[in-house]
Amino acid sequence: MIYFDHLSKVYSPTSTALEDVSFTIEPEEFLSIVGQSGAGKSTLLKLLIAEEKPSSGTLFFKTVNVHEIPKTELPFYRRRIGTVFQDYRLLPSKTAYENIAFAMEAAGASNEDIDTDVPQVMELVGLMSKAWHFPNELSGGEKQRVAIARAIVNRPDVIVADEPTGNLDPINTWEIIELLKKINALGTTVILASHSKEIVDALNRRVITLENGKLIRDSKKGRYVL
Repeated sequence: MIYFDHLSKVYSPTSTALEDVSFTIEPEEFLSIVGQSGAGKSTLLKLLIAEEKPSSGTLFFKTVNVHEIPKTELPFYRRRIGTVFQDYRLLPSKTAYENIAFAMEAAGASNEDIDTDVPQVMELVGLMSKAWHFPNELSGGEKQRVAIARAIVNRPDVIVADEPTGNLDPINTWEIIELLKKINALGTTVILASHSKEIVDALNRRVITLENGKLIRDSKKGRYVL
């Protein structure tokens, strides 16, 4: 489904973010990407969502060379990949419901589809009772649930979660991980970038380990080993 083929990203002669990285992500897989700060995790994700271009190598999403997609078509490509970040990135002036609906509006969805789909994803993430709350009225875990609902409402093929539990307490952390597992079980590929050994070990799913921009380990049912 996703093919990283000898990807390298060099920012300067003294700064190499990724070096000759190759691996494949299969449909409906749950994959963790681990490594210390500066290992190249964020750069890898930026290449996937076409925020960065590689210095060499290619990246295919199904049959499409991601970095040959014309700028005018990038928004359509990015709708196939839902993104979830550590800092939520919710619009403060919009309610939970409106934040999710806005993602559908931006994708050109009809009002009828929005009225149907937004309540469905809010039920899925367990937040229907907070639909009309603004972000400043929500807990960290609730904000992240809204962010996940926003990421999946357009039915993407892939969810990219970049340290989604970094700002959460242990209870909310595990609730978010269980939610990502649920979304994966429904057929969506999940790519989780995490610093948490506890989370990665508990998942017991495939683990890609990066170190100094190089892929040093690819374990099918892995643990966080550095």
